Amino acid sequence: MAPQRKTFPRLFLTRSEPLRLVGDRVFLRPPDRGDYEDWASLRARSRDFLMPWEPSWPPDALSRASFRARISRYAEDWRTDLGYNFLIFRSDDVLVGGVGLSNLRRGVAETASLGYWIGETFARQRHMSAALPLILDFAFDRLRLHRVEAACLPTNVPSRALLLRTGFQQEGYARNYLLIDGKWQDHLLFAILREDWRG
Repeated sequence: MAPQRKTFPRLFLTRSEPLRLVGDRVFLRPPDRGDYEDWASLRARSRDFLMPWEPSWPPDALSRASFRARISRYAEDWRTDLGYNFLIFRSDDVLVGGVGLSNLRRGVAETASLGYWIGETFARQRHMSAALPLILDFAFDRLRLHRVEAACLPTNVPSRALLLRTGFQQEGYARNYLLIDGKWQDHLLFAILREDWRG
């Protein structure tokens, strides 16, 4: 007997309106080409703030062509159920950052990795605290994931506090885990399970 193939809801391609995840203070939606100017401006203004926590930026990181390639890759990730990226907007439509699920593993894992960034002028204003519950609802309810993982540098105290406040548990310490800001760096490892989130 042939194994049954698991099917997943089509979340992206059949919608006439872009998907929005709406909360009290922020909403999330997939990026589109029209977001380039706001995205590039926010990232440029926040470069020094973001670079210590991110992979090294290539020379064309903020170019329109690079942004178009990013949007195409995101759309392909959605189509193939490998990743789901969103921009974060305040309720007045101001772009404040981004959040996404990547490296989705189905089958015996049903897990994904969480990543996020916030523009410097919007940091420590609880925008990310408002955004993470929206993407976790999406992960556990819409994508039916069992587990969401996250990692942060040991020196990133605000990120560690955010994850713990959201309900993640620290599970480990990985040596030379990711290539961040041009060097392999240790990371704290966190995870939240569907049952943790649904309590």
